[in-house]
Amino acid sequence: MNYIILKNNERIYPSKVVCIGRNYTEHIKELNNETPEEMVFFFKPNSSVSRVLTFPQGNSSCHYEAEISFLMEENKITAVGFGLDLTLREVQSSLKEKGLPWERAKCFNGSAVFSQFVSFNGNIEDLELELYINGEIKQKGDVSLMINKPKEIIDEVLTFSSFEDGDILMTGTPKGVGNFVEGDIFEGKIFEKGKLLVEQRFLVN
Repeated sequence: MNYIILKNNERIYPSKVVCIGRNYTEHIKELNNETPEEMVFFFKPNSSVSRVLTFPQGNSSCHYEAEISFLMEENKITAVGFGLDLTLREVQSSLKEKGLPWERAKCFNGSAVFSQFVSFNGNIEDLELELYINGEIKQKGDVSLMINKPKEIIDEVLTFSSFEDGDILMTGTPKGVGNFVEGDIFEGKIFEKGKLLVEQRFLVN
């Protein structure tokens, strides 16, 4: 099974990644989507989990979506990390037009890329994300900008599903998503009240 790593080098094997879509207003606008009346979820399997960033072969384009991500234990947040939800946008748009599911666009191997995770028991409201590509900032967002806050997301998931210990929750992406190519250098950061908690560099291969 694929795994993530905690700061102490412990390996965690998520059974799945729970993702919420359309959770930042400006991101909804940039993709010309409608704001959903209720939370929109999709799950990524363990086979999508990766610690390296690889451009999906056989595709002409792929979008990055940076997200504040959480490790779940006993239905509670125990650690925080930087995550990338990779999306085949053209494939997704075609599937949505036909009213079909998104798995081909969202759940392919290596489509959920994560930094190391660090233990966290602070105030979730103080968390902020930044993504730089080739030294240029592309995405910046914090929990205050989320339509649905992490605790609300967890409570909603538990009305119809469950978290296995070690599962990951991805909380949506702020505006600034776009294409990337092989050779790009990604740098993801998570801050708590301006203090750097997580920093991870990825070279696209």
